[in-house]
Amino acid sequence: MAHQHNHSHATEQLDYGKAFAIGIALNVIYIIVELTYGFIIDSLALIADAGHNLSDVLSLLLAWIASYLVKKSATQKHTYGYKKSTILAALLNALILMIAIGAILLEAVQRFGSRQSIEGQTIMLVAGIGVIINLATALLFFSGRKKDLNIKGAFLHMAADAGISLGVVLVGLILIYTKDLYWLDPVVSIIIVIIIFWGTWGLLKDSLNMALDAVPENIDKKAIENYLLSLPEVESFHDLHIWAMSTTETALTVHILLAKEVSQDVLIKKICDVLSDKFSVQHTTIQIERDEECQQNQI
Repeated sequence: MAHQHNHSHATEQLDYGKAFAIGIALNVIYIIVELTYGFIIDSLALIADAGHNLSDVLSLLLAWIASYLVKKSATQKHTYGYKKSTILAALLNALILMIAIGAILLEAVQRFGSRQSIEGQTIMLVAGIGVIINLATALLFFSGRKKDLNIKGAFLHMAADAGISLGVVLVGLILIYTKDLYWLDPVVSIIIVIIIFWGTWGLLKDSLNMALDAVPENIDKKAIENYLLSLPEVESFHDLHIWAMSTTETALTVHILLAKEVSQDVLIKKICDVLSDKFSVQHTTIQIERDEECQQNQI
């Protein structure tokens, strides 16, 4: 019985520290402006949008911390290092957004019974600044959105915010010419909640699955099984496990029963290279077996 491990073509960690710093600074400034004018003119649309932007700042901050921790070396206690921190950050971000959704929705429903005059021009001006800031922040993460769930989350949040702020601009425009549509402000707030929930649900589901060591969405487990069985050197396999080590790295372990005598090092290298190049599995551990009795231990 032989046991070997391979880190073939390990994923290069993306460095977006500067992008996170710029994005957080821009959004903190904008949140202060948006909240200030939201309370001055008593606009729930602006306040709701500011609340969502605040949750995005927290999300960016958590993702930034996680992107730093994932690069730290393994220790005697944390033998995998801190790679899982990116998954935990994504999960925590999703939970924060869900709490924000509940708070905004409750306030919006309560506002339907009130008749308050809202300054459309102020809403347009403040939300218009938000469109520019959110779009600029989203572009900072555009290039890495397909390589890292954290970066993708940052990009999607900022892009969604740009669209939401644009919707608030439209509310301001309508209120300039239709002063009696008091219900429009809470209605837009509810629409904002629906948009946030739509994007957050996917983030929550993916991060929770990763935290529970489910097979990552981008990994085709059945295709991997078919590949292993297609190898003439492989009689069978068992205890195949695939999970996410971080939001960018996938690990796999498997026990393989040989069909014939072969060079184990050559076979392992061939399998690891294919798993890395074709199936995006960067960390592979293979245990070679010759005795069929070993399969009695399979899970």
